[in-house]
Amino acid sequence: MRENGVLLPIFALPSRYGIGCFSKEAYEFVNQMKKAGQKKWQILPLGPTGYGDSPYQSFSTFAGNPYYIDLEVLTNEGLITEEECDEYDFGQDETKVNYEALYRNKFKILRKAFKRFHKSNEYEQFLERNEEWLTDYCMYMAIKDSQNGVSWIQWPEEYRDRDEAAMANVKEELAEDIDFYRFQQYQFERQWTWLHDYANSQGIKIIGDIPIYVAFDSADTWANPKLFQFDEENMPAAVAGCPPDGFSPTGQLWGNPLYDWDYHRKTGYEWWMKRIEFCFRLYDSVRIDHFRGFDEYYAIPYGAETAVNGKWMPGPGKELFDAIEEKFGRLDIIAEDLGFLTDSVLKLLKDTGFPGMKVLQFAFDSRESSNYLPHTYTTNCVVYTGTHDNDTTRGWYLNASAGCREFAKEYLNKEALDVDTLSWDFIALAMSSVADLCVIPVQDFLCLDGSARINTPSTLGNNWDWRLKRNQISDTLIEKIYKMTRLYGRL
Repeated sequence: MRENGVLLPIFALPSRYGIGCFSKEAYEFVNQMKKAGQKKWQILPLGPTGYGDSPYQSFSTFAGNPYYIDLEVLTNEGLITEEECDEYDFGQDETKVNYEALYRNKFKILRKAFKRFHKSNEYEQFLERNEEWLTDYCMYMAIKDSQNGVSWIQWPEEYRDRDEAAMANVKEELAEDIDFYRFQQYQFERQWTWLHDYANSQGIKIIGDIPIYVAFDSADTWANPKLFQFDEENMPAAVAGCPPDGFSPTGQLWGNPLYDWDYHRKTGYEWWMKRIEFCFRLYDSVRIDHFRGFDEYYAIPYGAETAVNGKWMPGPGKELFDAIEEKFGRLDIIAEDLGFLTDSVLKLLKDTGFPGMKVLQFAFDSRESSNYLPHTYTTNCVVYTGTHDNDTTRGWYLNASAGCREFAKEYLNKEALDVDTLSWDFIALAMSSVADLCVIPVQDFLCLDGSARINTPSTLGNNWDWRLKRNQISDTLIEKIYKMTRLYGRL
């Protein structure tokens, strides 16, 4: 079935308190997508973010971001007041997320709500349902707060190594803080579930996103070091990244710990089964980031300053995905297969049957091969004008080389490309392709320039902070999206 969808992170929604969240504006966006004939809403990872604010570097692969908790719900439930919310500064620019202001103030207002919260049967059921990861995460965050926010590797030895007596003391001495983090996760889950269910009721499915790796500074690594390539001191032997290429002469040094795949294999990939099961509680479809890493992963010596001296190592391959399918049946998974792909990666993609990704901006870049051009597609793929790691289409064009612009003009069979309308030329090209699913970033529907870019890879700062303005999506735009979606048979 031919379908169309929209890419928009939760944080990019308009809302009253400084960041997009599970507020009435999120429900309004669902209504707008329905009117526009869209069937999928793709978001970014929902985990709690730390230094750099990247959703791909989360404190937990299971926990949710407390910034997304809607304060108006807590107000309506009598846990806080509107006047109390107005006492705090969550950021003054409606077009940008101010993470520093959020960090300083969101937890203060949430703690007020927590102190007035009365536990219920629903809450106790939540605790029981999530116990496998929840207590470790809440202890991790409580200890982290008590240690001024430093990574667990810098904690006192008894905390770092989870000494049994020390952990018992933590549960007693930091009991209130641990409960505060439990409260946050309870509020996150219930509010996300309401929004997810509402989207489904309107015929819209959620595409979630799994980062292949976890952050080193996370409850996952602290609580389960045996899952990773750590030495006896729980320090990484090597870390993740990408080798040098035409975009980055020194490669990309991500710094994430690498999995001990031999250990995972011996357990029947138990942790991965839990992770996948949890993700499909949250989402209807899942995009798996850096799919290539399951075939071969790039290992960089820990402590290296660049990714130049890394080497490729074998991943679990199809064995992992066979185990997932055996346990859960056929799941709706999208493989992020961008970049240089070897024959073995292409075989893994074919053997799993997962749809890969096609990005139109890459089609006209002379540094990339042309298998992103629509005439090369098969139906089993997802086409994008750009992703969260790309510039907006308008921004890309304004910065593209003369050769790229000329090629795009020739391919689109245009005498000239108008910068004010070329985003729609690309949208039409994507929608008219044979790809089963087409996903368009909201910024491209709005023809926005590079100031609306979500992320620039390998940079720190000025990322993950762009937001929609209220009423920026007009009825006229919704009608235009609907007509094009209908024209290309994607309703």
